[in-house]
Amino acid sequence: MSNYIEASELIINPDGSVFHLHLKPGDIADTVILVGDPGRVDLIGGMFDRVELTRKNREFYSKTGVVNGKRLSVVATGIGTDNIDIVLNELDALVNVDFDSRSVKATRQSLQLVRIGTSGSLQRDIPVDSWLISTQAIGFDGLLNFYGNSQRVMDLEFEAAFTSHLNWAPRLAKPYVVNASEQLLNKLMVPEMVPGVTISAPGFYGPQGRVIRLPLNDPDINEKITSFRHGQLRVTNYEMECSAIYGLAALMGHQAVTVCAIIANRLAGTYSEDYHPVVEKLAATVINRLTSSPVM
Repeated sequence: MSNYIEASELIINPDGSVFHLHLKPGDIADTVILVGDPGRVDLIGGMFDRVELTRKNREFYSKTGVVNGKRLSVVATGIGTDNIDIVLNELDALVNVDFDSRSVKATRQSLQLVRIGTSGSLQRDIPVDSWLISTQAIGFDGLLNFYGNSQRVMDLEFEAAFTSHLNWAPRLAKPYVVNASEQLLNKLMVPEMVPGVTISAPGFYGPQGRVIRLPLNDPDINEKITSFRHGQLRVTNYEMECSAIYGLAALMGHQAVTVCAIIANRLAGTYSEDYHPVVEKLAATVINRLTSSPVM
């Protein structure tokens, strides 16, 4: 089987950069912070001691720099697992594909991928302005099911229990469950973090049980999700990217974890008065943990 990647499959711009991200091999660090909002790239880049490069194309905005002697990158993905499919594949290509020969490198490089985002709580005891770290992600998007051998990174027992509890509608995409990187969970866990299981929804309104004018296929979906238990695990929050990050990272051999500021509590009906300082403090904590030398 040929290792050559056709131009139609991996599009490389005339300047040698990858199609969407406009980054070249060597532009990204081994540790990449992923954010949905392009505005957070400037927030996090402002915490760098030195910025080496800045790239922007559409919603994909990136900076690479140095903090405490460690090289870091931050990349804005935009919203949704469809965008994550673009970002993860292109980040992987930047480190694991030789752009000159258009072939996969013999030696694979593993990235550390840390998503910093915002999220809505599905448990009354997880209040707004708290921090949550996702030990597992449930994908409502179905993205990972398009990739071969995806079941090897999925928790099929968890998936079966979840779909049975929700009496999952057959017309919906089949959920999948993937674990975070244990190494990154241990590295980023601080006392302020609430561990939980995160749902990545393929939309903000109906797929997260919100009703404005259109009725839901299952009006009780959030109540079912909140009451679900799998051993000691419970579903804690909604967001829109984590599952694809965990799934693609696991298939590609990268490490991934997501941390979120809880800005809404769906059961209590509350919303943060000002979540921006909460996100800023969370980002500073993550960067400090990522760049601090391990205690020997």
